[in-house]
Amino acid sequence: MTMIKKILGALALTLSIGGVTHAADGGYPIESAPNRITDLAALQNGAKLFVNYCLNCHSANSMRYNKLTDLGITEEEIKKNLLFSSDKVGSLMSIAMSPADSNKWFGTTPPDLSVIARAKSVNLGASGTDYIYTYLRTFYRDTARPTGWDNLVFPSVGMPHAMWQAQGPVTTQRVKVAQQSVDGSEQWVRTTTNIDEHGFHDVKTEVLNGYTGPATETATLTPLDPQRQAQFDSDVADLSNFLGWMAEPVQTLRKQIGAGVMVFLFLFFFVAWRLNKVYWKDIK
Repeated sequence: MTMIKKILGALALTLSIGGVTHAADGGYPIESAPNRITDLAALQNGAKLFVNYCLNCHSANSMRYNKLTDLGITEEEIKKNLLFSSDKVGSLMSIAMSPADSNKWFGTTPPDLSVIARAKSVNLGASGTDYIYTYLRTFYRDTARPTGWDNLVFPSVGMPHAMWQAQGPVTTQRVKVAQQSVDGSEQWVRTTTNIDEHGFHDVKTEVLNGYTGPATETATLTPLDPQRQAQFDSDVADLSNFLGWMAEPVQTLRKQIGAGVMVFLFLFFFVAWRLNKVYWKDIK
């Protein structure tokens, strides 16, 4: 009985840790993406968005086009809608841009996205799909950046916002509370930076007399076209789930097999427990 309590306690601790909201490198909280991993229509739309928006700069060299037939897309539809002129249905999802060109244009080589959803997952926390979902929805214009764009999840990112026309304009507000030197003394100061839809900054500062709280930094995005933003959010959810599927196409089958194995183990445990009782009943 004591052992069972220990096991249940360990499971409860694991679940409680897993429920914690994790923050990205920039401190922005990761939001949960809608779970559409079994929605074939959503995954098909995600595949279309991936080819149209991502496959120009990012490769997926571990995925072949004909693997998309697992999503209910026929080879004829792949040829007609998703293939470039030089590719074949059995080709890998590669790109024409060379590493030398990407370094020249972006300052770095865009990563291969075959398993990016696995690479960005946090142990016992946010999944890679959640990271991608939040990352793609937190771009904002910033004239101070070389590309004209920045990102709340990945500050100073070298990637421009490929889907900006689909999202529509947004404004950004960053509020930072920290100690600064004012008139020769250290004082708590709130710095509010408002960035309009064109990326221009308006910075205001105010001294917080008597402030005793911690140093904080928050950021918010405000869409100026909520209807376009809602459709954009849905498309990003489809794209994020597709990237999650591409990182592990058999994950649904794996989970089904895992559930079956757990059921078998519980049943076998009961049988083994009863056999143990019968075997030792006459032995004192």
